[in-house]
Amino acid sequence: MSNALLGTLLGGRYRLDSRIGAGGMSTVYLAFDTVLERPVAIKLMHRHIASDADQLERFRREAKAVAQLNHPHIVTVIDAGEELGEEDGADGDGQGATPYIVFEYVDGETLKALVREGPLEITQALAYAIEIARGLGAAHERHIVHRDVKPHNVLLTAEGRAKITDFGIARQLSQQGLTMDGRVLGTTDYVSPEQALGQPVTGQSDIYSLGIVLYELLTGEVPFTGDTPVAVAMRHVREDVPDVQRLRPEVSAATAAVVDRATAHDLARRYADISALLLDLEEALAIEAARTGQATGEVTSVLRSLPLRARRRLPWNMRHRSRWLASFALLAVIVALVLIAAAGHTHSGTGVVSGVSTKPGFVPVSLAQNAAHDYNPFGTGPENSGQVDNAVDSDPNTTWSTAHYYEDTLKKAGGTGVGIYLDASPGVVARQIELQTPTPGFGVQIFASNNFDASLPYGDATTLNARGWQGPLGSDTSVHSRERIPINTSGHRFRYYLVWLTTLPPGQELASIAEITLFR
Repeated sequence: MSNALLGTLLGGRYRLDSRIGAGGMSTVYLAFDTVLERPVAIKLMHRHIASDADQLERFRREAKAVAQLNHPHIVTVIDAGEELGEEDGADGDGQGATPYIVFEYVDGETLKALVREGPLEITQALAYAIEIARGLGAAHERHIVHRDVKPHNVLLTAEGRAKITDFGIARQLSQQGLTMDGRVLGTTDYVSPEQALGQPVTGQSDIYSLGIVLYELLTGEVPFTGDTPVAVAMRHVREDVPDVQRLRPEVSAATAAVVDRATAHDLARRYADISALLLDLEEALAIEAARTGQATGEVTSVLRSLPLRARRRLPWNMRHRSRWLASFALLAVIVALVLIAAAGHTHSGTGVVSGVSTKPGFVPVSLAQNAAHDYNPFGTGPENSGQVDNAVDSDPNTTWSTAHYYEDTLKKAGGTGVGIYLDASPGVVARQIELQTPTPGFGVQIFASNNFDASLPYGDATTLNARGWQGPLGSDTSVHSRERIPINTSGHRFRYYLVWLTTLPPGQELASIAEITLFR
């Protein structure tokens, strides 16, 4: 019956293209939004389930509740509706209608598919647990309990981010307990003891299930198996989860303690809420990362988002990765300068690029060879840092360019813009700045600072002014191929000057800067 729906439109808008999966209460389809012309995922409730007035009302109520959730680690609900069958008629009361929910389409595998390949790296397992916990925390704040936390319900985006789906819409245990008419509802590999006994389901039940998920990510297997789902559920009721260190001895005591407390039978000993669990998960990740001394992929992103109390556990090179890399780069420059000096070819600064016009009363500032630094605080990482020296190398044939922005905008998750800042140590009262570019037409603002905050993680939404940058002290909405921009410092000396690109050239995906020259 499900395949017969392929090709049809729901709500006159969503074309069902293929089946993604099916459960006891619904089928999930890959669909195409013909209005916005994008792929979406649609959960369509089975008609025989929809005929149950209680189940139908639950589906409607929870669809509305989940639609209020907006979090980077929760699959976003886009729309919801009910499709009338031919037998329902145009004037039907909806009792025969089939409800559906439209979600963003996440083009990636599930966390279950990943763990089937074997245990995850310890830091990776903790990073995913933190992302899941953050998503659950947002739901719990709105009094929404997932009820079926498991790796099958966690999707991994192409960038590696974890997103929770299936928020309590199609899975809820009956008031009588685990079974209904002899049929087991839901998944018992991750079920909490209170769920298995038909007791009230709270946020602590989600915490237990997440603890089981973390156990599986660390060991590659669930803690309990049995001949039937009911047998597995009863083991969750009667037995303690095995010590994770028995199967994974390299797991730290801190991580093992998180699993143990999250899966405690005694609700007084189990984490009372997600925020308490997150505190320990973040501490455990910092400890594990410090032990290994390295981090890659999504682990790096999560480490950058850790609160200061947890980041303090990290070694200096992981807490300040950009500074650490810059230190190595600076050391390399120093070594190079020493070698050049030894060869009798040393020189100080970059001089001034040929062709720069010198106007009466303005003197070009000679900058060091490593004076330029890319600056992308609202993005996900450095912005072509290997090219940035080209902006002060006195050679207009070499350039620094932004990354490609295919939507013709510099808007990022934390804010808008990207740029280069110059280190004019020990400081200068700059009055003008000249830009040479092969891609004229971009917008720019000039900021200055003596001490800006470089410790914030990439993607943080703190504004430039709040980070310590003063300005804008000058601006131009459409830079020419060679443009002088006045700077008003009110006579104050600044060490750092930021060239902040606010818009791209019309119709282009990037902007380039060949040379930057400061004038005092």
